Amino acid sequence: MKKIFFILIIIAYSSTLLSQSTHYYITGKVIDATTKTPLQVASVFAQNTTIGTATDANGNFKLQLPNGGYDLIITYTGYETAARRITTADAANNITVEINQQQKSMAEVAIKSSSEVKDGWAKYGSFFIENFIGNTPNSKQCTIKNSDSLKFFFYKRKNRLKVLSDAPVEIENHALGYRIKYTLDSFAYDYNTHASIYTGFPLFEEMVPANEDEKTLWEINRKKAYNGSLLQFMRTIYNEDLENDEFEIQLLVKNGDADRAIAPDDIYTALNYTKDDSTQTVEITPSQKNLAIIYKKEKPDAPYTTANPQEPIDFQLTYLFFTDAPSIIIEQNGYFYDQSDVTFNGWMAWEKIADMLPYDYEKQ
Repeated sequence: MKKIFFILIIIAYSSTLLSQSTHYYITGKVIDATTKTPLQVASVFAQNTTIGTATDANGNFKLQLPNGGYDLIITYTGYETAARRITTADAANNITVEINQQQKSMAEVAIKSSSEVKDGWAKYGSFFIENFIGNTPNSKQCTIKNSDSLKFFFYKRKNRLKVLSDAPVEIENHALGYRIKYTLDSFAYDYNTHASIYTGFPLFEEMVPANEDEKTLWEINRKKAYNGSLLQFMRTIYNEDLENDEFEIQLLVKNGDADRAIAPDDIYTALNYTKDDSTQTVEITPSQKNLAIIYKKEKPDAPYTTANPQEPIDFQLTYLFFTDAPSIIIEQNGYFYDQSDVTFNGWMAWEKIADMLPYDYEKQ
């Protein structure tokens, strides 16, 4: 009887340790979608983190991830980039990822060739940096190390600029202390609407500080970049901590041709906040599709107020718009999906790659 009791204690203790774990492992294999053969040295990483690896001779990989959700990205020369959403629920599974060889038709090559801009970097490089890296103080300390990999295409009929890269865009951010390899899916700027859209998969790498002063400066700059960011906002909603983190959410209601902002008595009720303890996720389904996000702890930087004189100067204001889906799901690390279901205008849209932090960043 004592032996059985002792075993039960061990089981209970092990379960407690498992539930308190802050990390989980993802294991799997990368194979060719057609031949089913394993692919060696394929790059496997959790998007927007510092965590990545390469497959072994049998195509196998293993990653240790902080609790939460991620987009798992697989890249391999000559193959299409693959993306797969993963969560802590995938820790029990050995996943197989099939990737396809790239296939470009002659028609596509001809169209791109006819639209490609000669000396594209000389003509559009500064414009690309402004709309991809950003215009914040941190952007002045960022450099693109392989600008020659970027190809620029201008489509006269659509009045649109498109930028592609035949290799990950390598960025050094000396303000935050990160090297970023950004697998650029595409960058597009519409001159008719003045809207820029870029999609891709960033992998972060910690830079080694030259001394303790630089290390301290990076920590300070990272905290500043985190405050008021989309990453902090999503984590704050997950933790139901909007007030302590000095965020305010208002609902935007149509009033004729304008929007009227309403501050609800209970924002979590207005968001239809629902937490699923089994998956450790939060779903929000706002009663209004358009929201105003106010961050009161910091003011916008001077370049932003200069470029947007109509915006408030005493707090950071962002507009969040739900597109097609009525809700989004938020993981505990701030990852949310589907990310294409929401768009942003205002402060959070102003901050770009130069102020981006990885999902595994933890504020000290």
